Amino acid sequence: MSKTKILIVDDDAKLSHLLAIILTRVGHHEVREENRSFAAVHTAREFRPDLILLDIDMPGKDGAEISEDLSEDPILSQVPVIFVTSLITKEEAGMRKGHPFLAKPIDPMLLLQTVRSLCQRVPAEAAA
Repeated sequence: MSKTKILIVDDDAKLSHLLAIILTRVGHHEVREENRSFAAVHTAREFRPDLILLDIDMPGKDGAEISEDLSEDPILSQVPVIFVTSLITKEEAGMRKGHPFLAKPIDPMLLLQTVRSLCQRVPAEAAA
């Protein structure tokens, strides 16, 4: 049974590791972390994720720039992105410009629920 591949891109290594632990403990996900914004697209091309968790505010390239780069890539353009950010409050979180936004600190149950809802859109062989 193959697991859903999730790439976490966040300059905060402690947070990305915590998110990875939360996601791997449910047993349905293979997770890779990338803490260098400039390497995010390269890592995504190499890992070929089914879903990307992407921080907005990072040094170097910000999440919006990385998202634009992903959308221009023929392979990665269809990969769903969940933005994670401290730039909005929990009340402001939700869907924006076609992407879910989660406010930091991230509620683990909300994270899992959001990932699960997007993984249902992933082809059955990848989400199994």
